[in-house]
Amino acid sequence: MSVINTEIKPFKAQAFKDGKFIEVTEADLKGKWAVFFFYPADFTFVCPTELGDVADHYAEFQKLGVEIYSVSTDTHFTHKAWHDASDTIRKIKYTMLGDPTMQISRNFEVLREDQGLANRGTFIVDPNGIIQTVEITAEGIGRDAEDLLRKVKAAQYVAAHPGEVCPAKWKEGEATLAPSLDLVGKI
Repeated sequence: MSVINTEIKPFKAQAFKDGKFIEVTEADLKGKWAVFFFYPADFTFVCPTELGDVADHYAEFQKLGVEIYSVSTDTHFTHKAWHDASDTIRKIKYTMLGDPTMQISRNFEVLREDQGLANRGTFIVDPNGIIQTVEITAEGIGRDAEDLLRKVKAAQYVAAHPGEVCPAKWKEGEATLAPSLDLVGKI
């Protein structure tokens, strides 16, 4: 069963953000756009390149009213230690959720139960807490923050313009489609 178009499940987690430990729950997300960015583990190889890429684009996400939540099954203490040890991770200003109970990873159906690690999963969540996009990649395949930004803009556009959809490779400002009987077989 896919989690697409479902409401995120309740959770409570400790996190590291801006040099502080904070608590985050699903209630904190209501009324805002959010991206959950799952990765296998701190102190690894592909993960810091992805998290650094998102950090480099964080201001753009914030301009769109989007909060980023990176998630691994490490603790918030491990996130702080990684932040202190790595120049790449030190750039991160967004929330780094600890998921040592693996509840959040299970909720989003990205947990590798036999390893206690999350798959690489990206989820765009709308202000109502509904999951709008899901992307899962294999262990060795890194993700692209610019493409994630494009998808966020598309999700926000569709939410603001009922009756319109964004075609393949859609970018902000480009033409959209209005599905109708007239378009059937003409695209």
